[in-house]
This record gives sequence, C-alpha cells and structure tokens, in this order.
Amino acid sequence: MSELIRQIPNYCFTWQSMFWWFGSWVFIGKSKMNYFLKFKLFSSILLMLGMAHSSMAQDGTIFPPVLPPREITALEIRENISIDGRLNESSWNQTITSGNFFKQFPDQGGSPTFDTEVKILYNRKNLYFAFFCRDSLGKKGLRVPDLKRDFDFFEFDLVGVNLDPFLDKRNAQVFQTNPYGVQRDLLAFDDAFFDREWDGYWKVRTTRTDSGYVAEMQIPWATLRYPKGEVQDWGIQFIRRSRRLGEQSSWSPYPRAYNPYRMPYAGLLKGIKPPDPSLNLRVQPYLLTDYTRRFVDRQRLSNSFSPKIGGEIKWAISPHTVLDLTFNTDFAQADVDRQVQNLTRFSVLFPERRQFFLENATLFNLGDDFNQPFFSRRIGLSDNGTPIPLDAGIRLVSRNLKQNFAGLFVRQRQSAENRIGVTNFGVLRYSKNIGEKHRVGTMVTFKNSEAGFNKPGTGNATFSIDGFLRITEPLSWSFMATKSQSSEPDGNGYTALSRLEYRSNNWYLFAVNSIISKDYNPAMGFVYGSNLINTNLGGYHIARPKWKPKFVRQMDPGVYLDMYHRADNGKFQQAEVTFFPIWIIANTGNRLTGNVIPTWQVVDQAFPIVGLTISPNNYYYTRYRFSYDSDQSKSLTCKIFSEFGNFYDGKLTTLTGEIRYSPIPQVSARVSYTRNDFENIGEKRESRISHLFAPEVRLAFNPRIQLTSFYQHNSAASQDVWNIRFAWEFQPLSFFYFVYTSNSAQLFSNELKRPQLIRNEQNIAKITYLKQF
Repeated sequence: MSELIRQIPNYCFTWQSMFWWFGSWVFIGKSKMNYFLKFKLFSSILLMLGMAHSSMAQDGTIFPPVLPPREITALEIRENISIDGRLNESSWNQTITSGNFFKQFPDQGGSPTFDTEVKILYNRKNLYFAFFCRDSLGKKGLRVPDLKRDFDFFEFDLVGVNLDPFLDKRNAQVFQTNPYGVQRDLLAFDDAFFDREWDGYWKVRTTRTDSGYVAEMQIPWATLRYPKGEVQDWGIQFIRRSRRLGEQSSWSPYPRAYNPYRMPYAGLLKGIKPPDPSLNLRVQPYLLTDYTRRFVDRQRLSNSFSPKIGGEIKWAISPHTVLDLTFNTDFAQADVDRQVQNLTRFSVLFPERRQFFLENATLFNLGDDFNQPFFSRRIGLSDNGTPIPLDAGIRLVSRNLKQNFAGLFVRQRQSAENRIGVTNFGVLRYSKNIGEKHRVGTMVTFKNSEAGFNKPGTGNATFSIDGFLRITEPLSWSFMATKSQSSEPDGNGYTALSRLEYRSNNWYLFAVNSIISKDYNPAMGFVYGSNLINTNLGGYHIARPKWKPKFVRQMDPGVYLDMYHRADNGKFQQAEVTFFPIWIIANTGNRLTGNVIPTWQVVDQAFPIVGLTISPNNYYYTRYRFSYDSDQSKSLTCKIFSEFGNFYDGKLTTLTGEIRYSPIPQVSARVSYTRNDFENIGEKRESRISHLFAPEVRLAFNPRIQLTSFYQHNSAASQDVWNIRFAWEFQPLSFFYFVYTSNSAQLFSNELKRPQLIRNEQNIAKITYLKQF
C-alpha cells in the first residue's frame, strides 16, 4: 500500500494525464460555478501532489557546490594593457590559462562541444580578462543579431565573468560581451533580483578568427566594490553561451535548474592584491537644446527653443555605500513607450526606461509586476505619460554582508500643463540578511503635493514589510505586506502578497496569493486593480524523455490557474485556467506552444475594451492560443501568435506577427503587426477591427555609434508615434545624442464636435561627459 501511495504523484504527472488535463475543460465548460470550485480544489491537490513528488524524488541532477571550489590565479603586472581584442602583450603569454568548462545545456554534464580559455591580469589601475572562445566554424558560426547594448542573454553568443569580491556568495557584479564587443552588465542579488540597467565604467574589444573569437576586458578598480585588504580571495564564475549549438557552459559547475548568478557554485580567484579603495567620484554634466512644436490640423500653434544644463554626481563613499545626486534632471534620450492595446479590465504596467531610476531599482522593487508599493514612473511623469521637470534628486545606497539601506528623495517642479503643484517624493528602504540565504526588510514611501492651481495640498504614504527565504535550494518563499495612508478619502487600505516557488531540473511549480483592499492607494506605486483577492498557482514538467527527437531540447507541459475574488465580500470575479500540453523547445531555441484557456467572468460594472463597452453579466467562454518562435539568433527570424475563440458575449480573433532581418550585426530591421478582430461584442453588439503596426530599423557603425528609428500606429487610440535616435558613445559612458520624436493623435474638440489632428514634435541634441576621479 505504501508503494502504491508513493506512486500516485508519479501517475498524476505522466504524459497520459496531460491529455486528461487538455480535455477536462469540456467537463468544466458545461458545468456551473460549483463545478469550477471543485476544479479549483482538484488543481490545488494536483499541485501539492506534484510538489510532494518533486520533494520525494531523488533528483541526482541537483548537485551541491563542488568542494573544494575550483581556483584560478591572476598575474600582477606593471604595464598597461592595450584593449584591442588581440592579446599581443607578452604578459598574456606569461599568465596561466584555465578552461575545461562544464555544460548545462542542452544536456547537463560533461564538456561543451568547444571549450573556452580564460586568463587574468591586473595592475594598480585595472583588472583584465581575456577569453578565447573556440568554434570550428569561426566567424561563420557566430550568432549576433544586432549591436544593442545590454543585449538579450538567450539570443546571442556571449562570454562573461561574475565577480563576488566580498565572498558572501549572495551578490555578483556581472560583465559580459558578445563576439562583436557589445557590453552587457548587471548586478545580481541572491540570483533572484537583478539590476540589469546598471552601467559600469569598463571597456571591451573583440576579434573574430577562423577558430573562434577573442574577448579582452578592462575593468577599472574604481568600477568594482571590494573590501580593504592586502591579499584577497574573490568568488568568481565564467559563463559562455554558444548560440548556434544551443549550448551553455560554465567554468565552475552548477545545475541546469539554476542561473549562472548563483554564487555558492562559483569558484575562487586566489591571492589577488587590489589597491586600497580610494576616492571614487564620477561627475557627468550634460548640455541640451530642445526645440518643440505643436500642430493642430497641420497648423502650427506654438514652438519653443530652450537650452538646459544639468548633470549627475556619483560618489562611492566606501566599498559599501554610494551616493547619487542629480540636478535639473533630464531623460530626453530615454526610449518612448511602446503602444499596447489592453484587452483586459486591469491596468497595464509600462516599464521604466529612465536610467537614473533604473539603477539600483532592485532595492526598491517590492511585490511583482501587478502590485508595487513603489513605482518610479510616478515621478516626473503625468498620468498620460508626459514628462514633468525634476529640480533635483538624491539617492543613497549602502549594502554590506549584514544589511542593506537605500533612500531616495526627488523634488518635482510644478506643471501648469498638467495642473500639478510642486511635489516631493521620498522612499526609505532597509533589509537585513539572515544567515546565508534569507532576508527580511521594510520600506516607507511618502508623497507630498503642495497646493496650487486651485487644488489643496495632498499627502500619501505607504509602509511595507517583506521577506525572502530560501527554504531549500530548489524551494523559496517571498512575501510582502503594505499599508497605505492618505490625506484624501478612500486612501487608507492594505495589500499583501505571498509567492512560493519550486524550481528543479525537472519541475517548476509556484503558488501566489495576493489581496488588495478596496481603499488601498499607493500614490507612488502601481496596482492592477482594487478590492481583489488573486489566487495564481500552477507549474510545468520539464520533460526530456529518451524518445524525444534529437532536435528537441525539452517539452514543458503544464497548467496555470489565475483566479480573482472581491476582497470585501469574497464574491467570485474572474478565473482563467491555462492548459499547455504543447510547449516544445528545440535545441536551437525554436519554440512551439498550444494552449486552451477556459475563462469565467463576472462583470459587476460596465468597462471599456478598445472602445467597446462590456455590459454587466456573467460570462463563460473558451479561447485557444498557439505560438511559434523561430531561432531568434538567425539573420531572418519570425514570431507568430494566434488566439481565437469566444470573448465575453461575442468573439475575438487576435493575430500577431513579427519578422526581423539582420543580414549583418550592423543592420537590423524589424516589423511587428497585431490585428484584433472583434465580432458582436458589448452592449451595442459591435464588430470592430483594430491594428497595431510597428516597424523598427537599427543601424550601427560599431557598438558605440548607432542610429535607431521606429514608428508605431495604434488604430484603437488613433495615435501615431515616430522616434529617431542617434547615439555616439565617444568614450565610456560619455554620449552625444540627437533625438526626434513626433506624437500625433485624433482627438475630439468639445466645441467643434469633430476630430482634430494634434501633433507634437520635439528635436533634442544632448551631450553628456563622464569624468571619473
């Protein structure tokens, strides 16, 4: 009997059961809500059985860190190395070469098809790394679709290093490049939180040969954070992706289930002698000219020309503490938002694109993409996304082995256009590391708007606690609870979120629960809705059966449940069950998916979707979704997405396609198109077709001189956007920009009762210069 019980979870997750999941929507679709509650119970039991099975199974592929750890040494030199990707200096021949990388993908274990060789030098100014990435096809085998900085990790050939100078096995400074010398850098914390927009001051050059490529890096000591000490050992890891082969390998072995930033699996850089940390000051002033014009029905109503001076100062007070100051802050070079057509009743989160707020953002990022007590886009932007000038800002960040502290204060100028008075924003964040794997913290936000434009002054604050616990290596739990207080009515509420996540080589499982009270109002945050309880759980099996074709890397069948209730009375609002029996990933990255999505909706109040009003009612419908992504590392790629079926009281067919052509890395053209075809939907039983069209071209002389241009047409919003940006990085992190933006829309005049074409144009020239002391 005990053996039978032990085999139950194994039976529940066989391939035959996936077909049962696929077909069970028929039974559910014919049922009423009480059957859905039974399915909710069944799904929960099934998930718990899967977790139990995963915890009981002896998964030998999740191995502990290698002990003793791998070691590498660096050669101390007196000369300065010329960074040209050629390794001509004699010092490179004198240092020890390390290789013998360990393969994670497509199959874990053993050696990659082509090995990688690593060398390290240093002097009193810089730390140097040299990589020789072997490949029998040489230049022909390299995959680099474009030369954009901070490129996608999964779609390029790349090589890089992770550094853990404090040897705390939790944090890493990451420097990566591809065969064309494009930089990618980030900060990683607990291999779960990433500051991907951090731009370090460093240099890299590459050369491509008939037997592979060479990458040569120069990282100034001033860019790194490290302790004081004459002789030190650092945590270190090297990573390489050979995109054509679908292979990923590392210098120090780690399991396939984890990412390369899990520093307990890193090796050791032994006996390095860095100079004592000294004054580390970066000053980056800018000069900008702005020419703006406004047109109505092609008639120019206004134009303005204004110069602007400002800048930023970054002072590394100690290896643990960094102070940032910004004056007359400007974000003219930031990308404009990409248009979307929201087909849900929830708010859409637009990503932050401004560099000052992106850096160190992980410290302030509590919650998830649907619920954040602090969202930096509330600063310096109106509700419709137009910029509001910032007078000044200050940010202090301190991280050490025991605790982290961060504070941010920004003063926003008044805006007559948006009828907003002077506003002050502040955030205070503290977290404490517990043991080697856990963390708890708290955060306070406050916003104060001064009286102006016949409006009284207002105040808002939030108070949060949060935590992250790595219960076992595969299993982690994170949580957050926030209370809001406001001087305005209906602003004193709360939210809470819990996320349990299990990740192994064979399974990914999660259970997320959150609640947002009716009166919760984070004036500096983001929430997708109010008065809601969300239950989101599911998982998938990472299957690599012996019978799979050789070109297939893995198959990930699974199921997700996403359900909402009212927080004040528990009334059911919405649920989606996403079955994906088809989720196939090839060794080369091609992906084919097929989903079935039964959906229940209870609409209490009418709301619009792309101009169509959805009436209050109870709805049940099923939608079907298919997608295919080709190998995105090739010169010609495509993405196809199709979703069709019933939609509320009518039908909706969505088709999205994207084609990118990159004949050489210096030239890349992309076109995406989305068509939504609504049939007999809403209180007026309307039919409508909406379009979202977006071509984009990127031209690059090299990674430091690039021209990008894109256009967006959104028929649902009657909006057209042009953005053309030229950027020249004439020395590390010093830029010249020229930006042209045009934003036009058809708006109705209340007086004329007819649409007007309103267009705003902006021409910006900006130069920034970084000096590091």
